[in-house]
Amino acid sequence: MGIAMASLVSGIVALYLHLWKLGITGSLICTGSGGCEYVQGSRYGWFLGVDVALIGTVGYALLFVTALIGTFSRYENAAWPNTVMQWMIWPAVLFTLRLKYGEFIVLRSFCPWCAISATTIVLCAVLVVWDRGRGRE
Repeated sequence: MGIAMASLVSGIVALYLHLWKLGITGSLICTGSGGCEYVQGSRYGWFLGVDVALIGTVGYALLFVTALIGTFSRYENAAWPNTVMQWMIWPAVLFTLRLKYGEFIVLRSFCPWCAISATTIVLCAVLVVWDRGRGRE
């Protein structure tokens, strides 16, 4: 349930950032010195021509659905929800490391919205490891 809740929150944040890039939400609410717009508008805001916020929105939605299904009593002892989440979370952790490198080292900036996603995916990684014993009892 923790993974479901965390991914729901970060999915909403990612959707907000994507809608901002589309020009739907108006100005970007950001604390600090405008690091959000700078990071979102940089080359690190895109991956293979796709908006990183859109990738996050879709990824967190899939993670949310998988985690939610894993909470159903029918799948209480099933190992597959954890396995699927492992396959989603660990590539996302690596992708987040790439983005944080770009944000901090290359761009020398900070986006609080991006920090929410980074914190969430690390939390999800910890929780999915903690839950990996599912189905072994």
